[in-house]
Amino acid sequence: PQQSTLNSVRAGFTLLELLIVIGIIALLLALLAPAFTTIKSGTDVTSAAYTIKGVLDTARTFAKANDTYTWVGFLEENVANPASPNSDAPAVGRLVMSIVASKDGTMLYTGNLSSLFTLDAPPNQAALIQVGKLTKLDNVHLKGFAAATATPPPDTFDTRPAVTSTAAQIGDVNFPPSPALTFHYPVGSSPSQYTFTKVIQFSPHGEGVVTNSNYTLTPISEIGVEPTHGATVPASIPANVMAVQFTGVGGDVRIYRR
Repeated sequence: PQQSTLNSVRAGFTLLELLIVIGIIALLLALLAPAFTTIKSGTDVTSAAYTIKGVLDTARTFAKANDTYTWVGFLEENVANPASPNSDAPAVGRLVMSIVASKDGTMLYTGNLSSLFTLDAPPNQAALIQVGKLTKLDNVHLKGFAAATATPPPDTFDTRPAVTSTAAQIGDVNFPPSPALTFHYPVGSSPSQYTFTKVIQFSPHGEGVVTNSNYTLTPISEIGVEPTHGATVPASIPANVMAVQFTGVGGDVRIYRR
């Protein structure tokens, strides 16, 4: 009887230990869950920045290789309501990018633009071609950031080269302030699935510029990106933000991370 009692005590004590361990694990998971979310969102925005860089590199390479002009369009849609065509304004949560090119190598318009010009409007429907498929990125938002104020060398987000004008930035509302070019997906369609008004142009020499009314070539242009939680934008600028910059003359692309 005494041995049986000891076995019961030992069994009960082992069960108690197990319950304590389970409780500790549950507590740790609860405490670490926000950290996991931050790591996930950081990974998302990092991946998005490198994907944007890849799209810009593709457009620039295509322009130089084919001696033509290419354009990269940026658009955001509501990731919680991705109906097409999407009338949500402003729409948040999914970034859509499209590359188009001039089929005959011409710019399709002349001079600086004082008003919005539609690249694939008649008679240019057949003169503009789609380059590759659409690129879509979830849980990211275009954001216009203030210029860096820290002292270079430009190795991080806070010491990156300063963009001299919002006209050379692609971000949220008013970045750029006066869009000059637009095109559709599918090209020439009406009604279209997507209408792009935030546009970057690459020349046959690889020069890159954010198209804006009466725009000029600038040394540095920038696309700003921050993470979202679905269709919700953070109340304040989060720690894990990215600036994707490209030079005007060479079109070289570089990523700066906070």
